[in-house]
Amino acid sequence: MSDLVACPFCHELFARGEADVCPACGLALTDMSKLPPSHDAEADDPFGIPLRPELEELAWWYAGRGRGLLIVCAVLGFLAFFAPWVDMKAPEIQLISGFALAKRTGWMWGAAVGWFVLLPVALSRRSIDQMRGARVAAAFLSAVPLVTAMILLLKPPQARLIPVRYAWGWGIWATAAIALVALVAAIRFGGRADDIRVSRGSSGDSPQALH
Repeated sequence: MSDLVACPFCHELFARGEADVCPACGLALTDMSKLPPSHDAEADDPFGIPLRPELEELAWWYAGRGRGLLIVCAVLGFLAFFAPWVDMKAPEIQLISGFALAKRTGWMWGAAVGWFVLLPVALSRRSIDQMRGARVAAAFLSAVPLVTAMILLLKPPQARLIPVRYAWGWGIWATAAIALVALVAAIRFGGRADDIRVSRGSSGDSPQALH
């Protein structure tokens, strides 16, 4: 670099002693060390070092690589927690939500907590690297409502003295289905590291895939 001089306007490089004035701009050539970063370098990064594509922050509304699907699942799953989980027929007729069951049993609060925490986990991950790093946490949070629903379905509580007749409400089935979709999305959260589309640094105007 010490053997190079450049035009302060167009940043055209010349070997030291090759020329004293830029033939295109007519300006005196200056040592490279005395010039500020070029426009392209400043556009890539304020420090002149471009970030790796997987570290770039994406828009808050970015929904690719499983991020949007996890956010939707977290919202729908949390709403399903307040939907009817049990359709009681006897000894009285009533619809019991997951929220009402959690107040009676306690351990079922895990389903609501799983959805409640999954939403900020998915929202706060705005780079591919962050998404991939949160796979284990997102998968665990998605599995908690699924396990909660499965335990209730496979081993429902039994009354000893009073005969109870009931049917499962749509809320528990929706919770299990949403949690299963969220679990699959969490396992693939962030997508593949060798298939990244970037909107800058390419020769064309459209995004290109890096392999």
